[in-house]
Amino acid sequence: MSRILLVRHGQASWGAADYDQLSDLGASQARTLGAALAAQGITPDVLVSGGMKRHSQTAAGVCDGAGWDLPVTVDNGWDEFDHLQVLERHPAPEGVDITSDPRAFQRWFEGATSRWTGGEHDDYDESFADFSTRVSAALDRAIAALEPKATAVVFTSGGPIAWAAAARLDGGAHLWLRLNQVTINASVTSFVVGARGATMLAYNEHTHLSPDHQTYR
Repeated sequence: MSRILLVRHGQASWGAADYDQLSDLGASQARTLGAALAAQGITPDVLVSGGMKRHSQTAAGVCDGAGWDLPVTVDNGWDEFDHLQVLERHPAPEGVDITSDPRAFQRWFEGATSRWTGGEHDDYDESFADFSTRVSAALDRAIAALEPKATAVVFTSGGPIAWAAAARLDGGAHLWLRLNQVTINASVTSFVVGARGATMLAYNEHTHLSPDHQTYR
């Protein structure tokens, strides 16, 4: 059987003017993951990246840590949803400094994503239904490109990974919401691909990261 490993990008620059950049910790997470994958004897045949800078920077860090020298194919189907627009459409809680209160921010984020996934509002450039269709198509392309017994590593974001997992578990938006909350930076979600398609083996594997290197944003 073939394998597909979905890698969430390393920690991005949360709160900075340009979020779409790995932080120093995010770059370290990527290199650590690369070294761990190489130590496991993983030698990919295909590398795929979403179109965001944090995806390509994570790919570069993992390849550096693993010693891989392969071209990376860009597939924008693996891009993250527009979290800034999703947050803008759902008012932040009043009287709370969400920049310094992680729990308050998390409540806001969960409310905003629940509004988006609910399907009752059409004021988004990309609906949740369109997002899930886009990610499913990207996964189908990755599967179709695999030769028998080959391994593909895909560098993407938490949202697409959560949907790929939820869809293969016959779940919907509710399961996506639960999975998206817990996906760790530079974690690995693995699938095997056989005659019956892709089956998820592991979600959010992150034992290669020490506790002080485990982040969610």
